[in-house]
Amino acid sequence: MTADVTTLKARAERLRELHHGDMLVLPNVWDAASAATVAEAGFPAVATASAAISAMLGHPDGEGAPWEEMFAAAGRVARAVTVPVTVDAEAGYGMRPRELVDRLLEIGAVGCNLEDTDHRAGGRPADAGAQAERLAGVRSAADDAGVPIVVNARVDTFLPAAGVPEEERVAEAVRRGRLYLGAGADCVYPIGVRRKRDLAALVAELPGPINGNTGDELDLATLRELGVARVSYGPRFYRAALADLKTEVQKLLT
Repeated sequence: MTADVTTLKARAERLRELHHGDMLVLPNVWDAASAATVAEAGFPAVATASAAISAMLGHPDGEGAPWEEMFAAAGRVARAVTVPVTVDAEAGYGMRPRELVDRLLEIGAVGCNLEDTDHRAGGRPADAGAQAERLAGVRSAADDAGVPIVVNARVDTFLPAAGVPEEERVAEAVRRGRLYLGAGADCVYPIGVRRKRDLAALVAELPGPINGNTGDELDLATLRELGVARVSYGPRFYRAALADLKTEVQKLLT
């Protein structure tokens, strides 16, 4: 481990506390430099973005990169800061719960995103019951390890690839979210919600913290008003950095 169990436990407890106070805003990072930038700006925790890290490593998102490379990159993020770090672990790379927990703790992470997309089935939703059992296994393994890892359970029903009809997405997200919270998840992340009314319904129906995203109807003030506990940005800042780089280098050719 990059930090001792006592330190990791304290960071995990701190990360959990951050889901129950003022809205936790997480500008997702992809390497040690971006992590240090976010921490130095004053954010109380750091979160990685799998899409950004996999792209940086030259692989497609959706578990297209070898897990060893993804965890090595996340480990460099964790070593660069002293605040709690939560890792976007995609769907868990096929690891058994104890292995996943051990790998996270080895690199110094105290939280993780786990999505319910089955990448081995073409990106379709995983069975909700099986996913809840997996989350329960991760919670149990974390308890056994003595570090209460914060589990952010992603619900992918709003993603087009999930194939869930638009009129059924809220109800299905609520069904899955309740199962995941009951299994021991600390937060539910219905990624891809774009409408204020949909997110409001999820916040009202789910008995736990909700992770939201900003969008046309959902700026930070609106998310806070709705009662969202956590805000993620995914690969947005990585892509913005690349866009700035492209603009600047193209100037050299004129």
